[in-house]
Amino acid sequence: MVELAPGRLPGFGPVAVIDIGSNSVRLVIYERLCRAPTVLFNEKVLAGLGRGVGKSGRLLTDAVAVALAAVTRFRAICDHMEVRSLDVIATAAARDAENGPPFIAEVERICRVPVDILSGPEEARRSALGIVSGVWKPDGIAGDLGGGSLELVDVEGEAIGAGRTYPLGGLRLQDMSDGSVRKAERLAAEALAGSEILARGQGRDFYAIGGTWRSLARLHMFQTGYPLHVMHQYSIPAAEALEFCRAVARGTIETLDSVEVVSRQRRALLPFGAVVLSQIILAAKPRAVVVSALGIREGLLYERLDERERVRDPLLAAAEELALLRARSPRLTRELGSWTGDVFRAVGLDETADEERLRIAACLLSDIGWRAHPDYRGEQSLALISNAAFTGIDHHGRAYLAMAVYYRHFGLVDEAISPRLRELVSSRLKERARCLGAALRLASVLTAAAPGMIGRVRLEAVSDRLVLGLPADLAALDGEIVRKRLDQLARLVAMSSEVAVLD
Repeated sequence: MVELAPGRLPGFGPVAVIDIGSNSVRLVIYERLCRAPTVLFNEKVLAGLGRGVGKSGRLLTDAVAVALAAVTRFRAICDHMEVRSLDVIATAAARDAENGPPFIAEVERICRVPVDILSGPEEARRSALGIVSGVWKPDGIAGDLGGGSLELVDVEGEAIGAGRTYPLGGLRLQDMSDGSVRKAERLAAEALAGSEILARGQGRDFYAIGGTWRSLARLHMFQTGYPLHVMHQYSIPAAEALEFCRAVARGTIETLDSVEVVSRQRRALLPFGAVVLSQIILAAKPRAVVVSALGIREGLLYERLDERERVRDPLLAAAEELALLRARSPRLTRELGSWTGDVFRAVGLDETADEERLRIAACLLSDIGWRAHPDYRGEQSLALISNAAFTGIDHHGRAYLAMAVYYRHFGLVDEAISPRLRELVSSRLKERARCLGAALRLASVLTAAAPGMIGRVRLEAVSDRLVLGLPADLAALDGEIVRKRLDQLARLVAMSSEVAVLD
C-alpha cells in the first residue's frame, strides 16, 4: 500500500488519465479528484499516431508500436502507484483510422479498462470543460489543436455551445499540404471560412489548447523576455499573436530566435500550428489569445465532480490547500481574509469582486514561506506564488498575489521584485498589494501566527487617523513593533496612527 505522506491531501485518489492523441500519448496522474487537482506524475511520448492517416487512412506500424510500448509502461506505473481509477481516452487518429479498432482492442487488453473513443463534438465539449475548470468565468472561443483535428466551441461561464471539428490537426495538415506552409494556409482558410463559431469571437478571448500552441506560446514568451514562465493563461494581444504566427510560418524554424526552448520533436509542427492560429485570428477577430494548460483530461475530471465542488473557485481551493499544507495556522489565514476586508473598507480602498478574491487568496497564501530563513521568506514566497500551478487566475493577478505576500515578509521595498514582474501589475493593484502587505505585517505581530484573536482587533478611520482598537484583555499586545507597523500602514493612505484600548 502506498504511504500517504504528510505533504499529501486525503481524498479519492490517485486518479489517472491516459490520453491517446494523434501526436502524443500521455499519462497524467492526479493526487485526487477535486476542484484544483494537483499533478503527481506527468509523462508523454510523441508517438505520431496521426502521421499519414489523412492520406492512407491507416495508423503506421511503427507509430502503433511506440504507442503500445508507452501504454504498457503507463499501466505499470498506475499499478505501482495504486491509482484508484484509470480513464483511457482516444481522439482523432484512433477514431479515423481503418485499423484503429485492433489498436484500441490491444490498448484495452494492456490497460484492463475500456477506451473511450471521443467523437469530434465530444472532444470539443471536454476541451471546453477544461477551460471552465481552469479559467475563472471564461468568455470566448476554445480551440483544441491536436495532431489530427481542431475542435472549436463557444464558452461563456459554464455555458458550452455545440462543438465543431475541423481536419486541421498539425500532423494531418502537414501531410495534406505535402509539407508546404503556403498550401497549409490555403487549406486552413478554406476549412474555417464561414465558421459560425468563429463569427462569435470578435472582441472576446480565444483559448488555445494543445501542445503545438503551447510550444508557440513558449517561443513567444522567451523571445519577448516575459518575466513569468507559467504557461496557463499566458495572454497575447491578438494583433501581436497574428504577427508572431506569420513570422513563424514564413521563417526557417531552426533560425528562429530562442527556438531551443521548443523540443526538437515539436519544432516541425510549429509553422502548421501558427498557420491555423493565424487563420482563426483573422476569422474570429478576438481580443487576445489566451493559452490554456488544461484541456480534455481536466475536463473529464471536472465533469466527475459533484455540483457543490464544481462551483468552488479553483484559485481559492488551491490556496486553501497550500495553507493547509504549509501555513502555521490555516485557520488564521482564513480569518485574515475577513479582517483585511474590514481594513480595506476602513482606509477607503474599494475592491471589485475579482480584487476581493485575489485579496482572500493572498491571505490564504501569506504564511506558506514561514519555514524558510526569515531573510528569505519574502523571496521564496514570491518565487513559489508567481510560478505555482494555480488555475483560475491570470498573470496580472498572479503577480499581485506574489507581491502582496512578498511585502508581508520583506517590508514595503521592491528589492527582490523584478521590474518586469512589477510591470504586470496595474497602479491600482500595486497600491492594494502594498496596503495588503502592510496589513498582513501588522497582523503577524499582533497574532504571532496564532488563530482566534485577529477578529477582535479593530482598525477604524477617525478623521485623518487610523486607530487600532485593542480589547482590554489584549491591551498588553501593544508595543513598539505594533505601533511601527500600524504607522507604516497609515502612511500608505496618508493618515496618522493611534492605538486605543476598547471599553
